[in-house]
Amino acid sequence: MQDHASLLASIARQAMIDRGLQPDFSTAAEKQLASISQPASENGVRDLRDLLWCSIDNDDSRDLDQLTVAQDLGGGNVRVLVAVADVDALVKTGTPIDDHARQNTTSVYTAAKIFPMLPEKLSTDLTSLNEAEDRVAMIVDITVAGDGSVTSGDVYRAKVRNRAKLAYNSVGMWLEGKAEAPEKLSRIAGLDENLKLQDRTADKMRELRHEHGALDLETIEARAVMRDGEIVDLQLQARNNAKNLIEDFMIAANGVTARFLASKKLSSMRRVVRSPERWDRIEKIASDLGDHLPPDPDARALEAFLLRRRKADPLRFPDLSLAIVKAMGAGEYVVERPGEQPIGHFGLAVRDYTHSTAPNRRFPDLITHRMLKAALSGSKQPYSDDELNGLAQHCTQAEDAANKVERQVRKSAAAVLLSPRIGERFDAIVTGASEKGVWVRIFHPPVEGKLLHGFDGADIGDRMRVKLIGVDIQAGHIDFARSHH
Repeated sequence: MQDHASLLASIARQAMIDRGLQPDFSTAAEKQLASISQPASENGVRDLRDLLWCSIDNDDSRDLDQLTVAQDLGGGNVRVLVAVADVDALVKTGTPIDDHARQNTTSVYTAAKIFPMLPEKLSTDLTSLNEAEDRVAMIVDITVAGDGSVTSGDVYRAKVRNRAKLAYNSVGMWLEGKAEAPEKLSRIAGLDENLKLQDRTADKMRELRHEHGALDLETIEARAVMRDGEIVDLQLQARNNAKNLIEDFMIAANGVTARFLASKKLSSMRRVVRSPERWDRIEKIASDLGDHLPPDPDARALEAFLLRRRKADPLRFPDLSLAIVKAMGAGEYVVERPGEQPIGHFGLAVRDYTHSTAPNRRFPDLITHRMLKAALSGSKQPYSDDELNGLAQHCTQAEDAANKVERQVRKSAAAVLLSPRIGERFDAIVTGASEKGVWVRIFHPPVEGKLLHGFDGADIGDRMRVKLIGVDIQAGHIDFARSHH
């Protein structure tokens, strides 16, 4: 019997191939990789290594894409600097490693195995902003006013040095006053104060976005916990201050980047979420809950509705969030030419948004960096508008394929975890009910499955006892029946 890890890795590998993604690097890419032995170094760029840079990421992240630091400018103004890994310094357009990245367009994260967009020798080392290492980076320099608005921004390249590799959970607990400072924080003089300044600034930026109707959605993602090749649990990834802080700075950095390219009269590849085409569906969700939304897409009204629901029914809020996300339609990449009216990002309530902060694991960010570098050096743009259009469509499709692979493996992981528990009973909540069937989510572990028996009259939000009657690990199916005791 295969252990869980190798079983899930083979399911993941096959799912990638089925969806047109490449799980392995080509021989040519391996050969190119062997010729790269050290990080990029560059003279003639600014030296910002003396700033209190730190990275905050998932506990197990090894691909460090960004560092942040803040400076108090007085008068309520704060300067926020975001340093982003310069992958293009080592991976040039049209090389075999770039070809692989261009096909997959993203790293695929599954419980058993990560299929990185770039070889790990780069993404977790030579192009990663690792602790205590000198690196060349793309800097997004943002000035934030007291009300949380971005008043100016600039983009340039510089040398940086990560002082502390920190993790969301421990920093989040500390910022929220629930735990002592992580040991690294107390070791580096002034870093704790700097992070508190970053946190306060991010809070103001978030409040302003919410006033403009940014959606506060909470879709639950359960991650499989592996121990010695076996799945032992599924854990929910909670939001916390540290995650929010990084998210808000990245949204601001992506906005500055988009406007920087526009100011140079250059096209850019934007990440957009259009006004929901299924707004009528969202309206109906609200009216079914005895609430009301206006007839036309309105982000502020939707955000106000979500706040009311979170207060009224926190338990079902993640399921409501998921229903809204599905009705909103997926994000997509589009090319925006200079002077065009931006489509914007409905869910974030921002007009200018380009992906530029994670080039180790997302290809659109690498495209944007190449365009920024050409703009900074005044050289010819690396991609024509036609090429960009093709890439935007391809990146949208490949990212969608990667999401489907990750979802499929999550379902298989849940089936593995529940396979020894057939016949057991669980508390559940109905998460979906349509002609196609009725779906329920059990609470511990947080897993969704299909209700095969006893679904008459079941409606979304109903609580019930269910009995696990079967799982199919390959297909990721989990089947329940209603239990009356």
